[in-house]
Amino acid sequence: MFDLIPPAHGELQDFLQFHSEALQSASLLLGGKPAVKATSALIDDISSAPVLTRRLQQSLVRLHELLSLEHVHDFNRPESAYFADFDPAAPYVEDLCLLAEAFQDILFRISDRLDLPRAA
Repeated sequence: MFDLIPPAHGELQDFLQFHSEALQSASLLLGGKPAVKATSALIDDISSAPVLTRRLQQSLVRLHELLSLEHVHDFNRPESAYFADFDPAAPYVEDLCLLAEAFQDILFRISDRLDLPRAA
């Protein structure tokens, strides 16, 4: 009777729900409490959003920048201090890299259907 059309970002919703804990843990390690709060809010907002607004898209880009260590060399940003505390040999570092790659892959896959800027 009724055809339910999944949102264009359904795959993203699924990814964020499945990796919610890992994304929030990574955000805490890479950006502290403000980053984990922003990531948690982003996951909640996207899970209930029928469309990705410009604000949500910008938040996705910020999360991608955090996970890909985009700003760790900018000493005016908190990410550089958190990154300085990292032990490159720690077992979680590989998990962070895999999570960042998976997140980037999902953004690339949905970017054609949405107005997301393509990250390098």
